[in-house]
Amino acid sequence: MKMFRVVVNGNEYEVGIEELQGGNPARPTEDRTAPAPKPEKPKTTQKPDPPKPAASDGTGDTVVAPMPGTILRVAVSTGDTVVKGDTLLILEAMKMENEILAPKDGVVKQLNVSQGASVNPGDILVVLGS
Repeated sequence: MKMFRVVVNGNEYEVGIEELQGGNPARPTEDRTAPAPKPEKPKTTQKPDPPKPAASDGTGDTVVAPMPGTILRVAVSTGDTVVKGDTLLILEAMKMENEILAPKDGVVKQLNVSQGASVNPGDILVVLGS
């Protein structure tokens, strides 16, 4: 008798299969099956938090690139007044368009990128002032 492990609908079973000789069905003389161990639950990995649309240097005055990408559109210019949550830029990363949002109310003091520019994580994109 050969022993096999079979998984059916996520449950694991051990089964014994006996080869028949000469076409006569033979019955096993003893039960050689052992109870199958309970399947382990899949380990869940904690998913990382999705990247924030814009990062700040801690003071809220600079907006930095959260990931590498290309600037598709610049929605503000120097001197513009923005409110927390306003779209400053559109950053394309991995074929997805990401809105870079204003982290606080303020005035655009400096704009360090233009349309088509490539940026790396941590690059300063916009400087806001009061």
